Amino acid sequence: MVSYADFITLLFAFFVVMYSLSSLNEGKYRVMSDSVVQAFRSIGTHDAGRQVVAIAPIPSIRPAPATSAEAEEQRRAKAERVRNMAEEIRKVLAPLVADGQVRVTEGAFGITVEINAAVLFAPGEAQLGPDAVRALRAVAQVVAEAEFPITVEGHTDVMPIASAMFPSNWELSAVRASSVVRLFVEGGVRPSRLTAAGYGDQRPVADNATAEGRARNRRVTILVESRLVEPAVTAPVRASGVADSILPADAAPPAPAPASTPTSGVETKP
Repeated sequence: MVSYADFITLLFAFFVVMYSLSSLNEGKYRVMSDSVVQAFRSIGTHDAGRQVVAIAPIPSIRPAPATSAEAEEQRRAKAERVRNMAEEIRKVLAPLVADGQVRVTEGAFGITVEINAAVLFAPGEAQLGPDAVRALRAVAQVVAEAEFPITVEGHTDVMPIASAMFPSNWELSAVRASSVVRLFVEGGVRPSRLTAAGYGDQRPVADNATAEGRARNRRVTILVESRLVEPAVTAPVRASGVADSILPADAAPPAPAPASTPTSGVETKP
């Protein structure tokens, strides 16, 4: 009985404390409620007298966007860096540029350096020659300090190749591009900026029907993607499928023309 009485006494004391705390908080809440009501009444009085109190916005921690003048200045500075880089590349490749083996052009999306494959590789091979290594190392030193992405493309003509190392033009063009990329990495260009792509004979720049055209198509292209302007957004192309089946015949998109098959033949791959 004594233990039970002690237990009941403790419970009573506990609930008394809890009730006291709740009463205290209720008093605080009532005081806060009265203060808020008085504040709103004061705002209403000021508004009725055309005295509106303006609340200053909290300053943002985001950096302010660049003005049009600043953006134009940044674009001009970037364009100047691109022009200087292109001139440096022309200087280090001056003998090859004068001989017509290298073409350096500037455009809205960057610098394009087109190098004849005969300057870089032996026929049917993907290993860079000593002269090519020296020339490309000089180019790597020019572009190493820049932040622009670089894409190295390998291209061939339409003449087939079938060797133990290169079963087709795809392998030959891809390995040639990779050889240039490896040399650029050794020359100090950050690997994250580099991309190697092999296009085989799918992107000719001259007529493959002539020997001169095929020689022009066998090339390595280095693209320094500075992008002075953003590419235009084209309209989405409608995918063919069920939607086309319900269109009238004159509204359906024309079927693509079949690709022409390259003429077969054998020619030594430079």
